[in-house]
Amino acid sequence: MRRSVATLALLAAASAGAQRPLPSGATRIPVRYDEGRWILRPVTADGDTLDLYTDSGGGVVFVTSEALGRAHVPLTFTERAPSGDSLYAAPLPAFRPGLGVPMPLGAGRVMSAPASVWRAMTGGGGMPARDGFFGNGWFADRIWVFDYPAHTLTLLPPDTPPTPLGGHTVPLGFRADSAGRRGPRFPRVQAVIDGDTLDLLFDTGATTTLGDGALAAIADGRPASRAASFITRATADRWRARHPDWRYVPRAESRTNADMIEVPAVTVAGLTAGPVWFTVRADKNFHEYMSQWMDRRIEGALGGSALRYYRVTVDYPNRRATFETP
Repeated sequence: MRRSVATLALLAAASAGAQRPLPSGATRIPVRYDEGRWILRPVTADGDTLDLYTDSGGGVVFVTSEALGRAHVPLTFTERAPSGDSLYAAPLPAFRPGLGVPMPLGAGRVMSAPASVWRAMTGGGGMPARDGFFGNGWFADRIWVFDYPAHTLTLLPPDTPPTPLGGHTVPLGFRADSAGRRGPRFPRVQAVIDGDTLDLLFDTGATTTLGDGALAAIADGRPASRAASFITRATADRWRARHPDWRYVPRAESRTNADMIEVPAVTVAGLTAGPVWFTVRADKNFHEYMSQWMDRRIEGALGGSALRYYRVTVDYPNRRATFETP
């Protein structure tokens, strides 16, 4: 029998900090769990702790030249940014045993540039990590366990057998080229909300910063900067028309003045949890721009505001994800 939303929320809260024993060959990744978002915290051989934002819905692997300079990593010039700043390629620093992070598979270098370029890349939006960004190229072709209730990120060995589809294991959609090979590594997952099955980007890095008015309206005692999920204006308007009682905060986001809507429950892989806040985005952001990188048109992004209730094993090689509740 499907667990009630209230019971699931209580279980998720009660299990925070609980950790599963590591399976053989697995690696616990050093992270800082920040309001439903994952920030890598590897420690260099010199004892410097890096702070790197991760995002399965982003596409670049980038470390600031200042951070690499602190670790005495040599930079190789590649090109000039439109701003005139130099762009570089570089290896990752040497890390202390048990406190490092791996390179993206098949890559010998990461992108690097000054922190000012990093801020420009993120629109000055204040991503909650100072030293860089690890996007889907870092997650690709590996098997990860995002244990949101326990606040742990684990890399499973490549020979981990795939979990059979069915039950709480569901396929992930990826765009493929004409030869059937996987193209851009943006995962698509389905969620059921208000009786409708929606195709969404699996987006561990979805983030928002709320304005003072939104913080007062929501009154949950949490910081302004937090994980988000996103939904198109068309779907948000449909929800509002059907459910005028659902909480809705106009002009909630501090930089964009985007609205937010709270849905009471989201069902993923047969497991229902909630409530979940969605930040509203223009239809074209997902119907046109983001959908060009997906295997079908998507309606938004499922981020940490929803995923925080789950332990999610994302198996990129076998294109599937397993959702569990505490």
